[in-house]
Amino acid sequence: MKLVTPLVALALAAASSLAQAQAWPTKPVKILFGFPAGSATDIIARNVGQKLSEKWGQPVVIDNRPGAGGNLGTELAAKAPADGYTIFFGTVANAISTSYYSKLGYDYLKDFAPVTLVATTPLVLVANPGVPVNNVKELIAYAKANPGKLNFGSGGTGTSNHLAGEMFKAYTGTDMQHVPYKGTPAAHADLLGGQIGLLFDNIVAVMGHVKSGKVKALAVTSANRAASLPDVPTVAESGVPGFEAVSWIGALVPTGTPKDIVDKIHTDMVAVLKMPDVREKLGASGAVLVGNTQAEFAAWNRNEIEKWAKAVKASGAKGD
Repeated sequence: MKLVTPLVALALAAASSLAQAQAWPTKPVKILFGFPAGSATDIIARNVGQKLSEKWGQPVVIDNRPGAGGNLGTELAAKAPADGYTIFFGTVANAISTSYYSKLGYDYLKDFAPVTLVATTPLVLVANPGVPVNNVKELIAYAKANPGKLNFGSGGTGTSNHLAGEMFKAYTGTDMQHVPYKGTPAAHADLLGGQIGLLFDNIVAVMGHVKSGKVKALAVTSANRAASLPDVPTVAESGVPGFEAVSWIGALVPTGTPKDIVDKIHTDMVAVLKMPDVREKLGASGAVLVGNTQAEFAAWNRNEIEKWAKAVKASGAKGD
């Protein structure tokens, strides 16, 4: 009977791991996130998922699980098997939720392994045409003259569009009412119908409404103007210095997913994000595609949690 030396055992384990990664995926892969169809996360996930499906020769299924400001989908993803068949698209909402909620059914940093930052996008402050303002300065003046009269929608309590509104109130000393929805598409419907007056939302999701003239774009929330809306000023240059709230989407997998599979997902997803047709299509909608390293995305997550924790504290907003 021959004994297996440690060196041989290591080689066998490496070969087995490599074979596992080469064989993966052998069944459909799911991209899960906590936002509904039509949201910016959904739009980007469907474009990326289609290309990954072509690469992998397996269906990539989009699994929308909206609710609780994105936390319902996050918790489901955190508890999914760590086998690579569930990819979670995390967002800025996860960085916010870490400090916004005192109790969560998951730990964003511990329960997920980062794959790559997929895209960054500014929010756009849009208004129903019936709101009698055309820029941020007029909005501030009107809000101060009519405290509590204006309202702004969001995709749910604790989301980036909610907290951006709270930040705006804190920076400007204005009093506006928050109206939460179960996802931003529902908020869009009421914005277009005039039930709400304002909305901070991802540029990808509202671009169509802005281009069609159904809503007025008052400002973007990034430090610099958006290439896809070059004539729309930033909030900061509109008289609110220091204001910045950038949204983002990143790919993660449940902690414990085999490294070779994580590496394969990373390599293939970054390749998709570099495809000219993907960059052209999503870039036109306002997204800035990234595709960085796993370590860089891990550092990004830590920095975002710290930044938004300060914003949550400054706004005084709490989710529970």
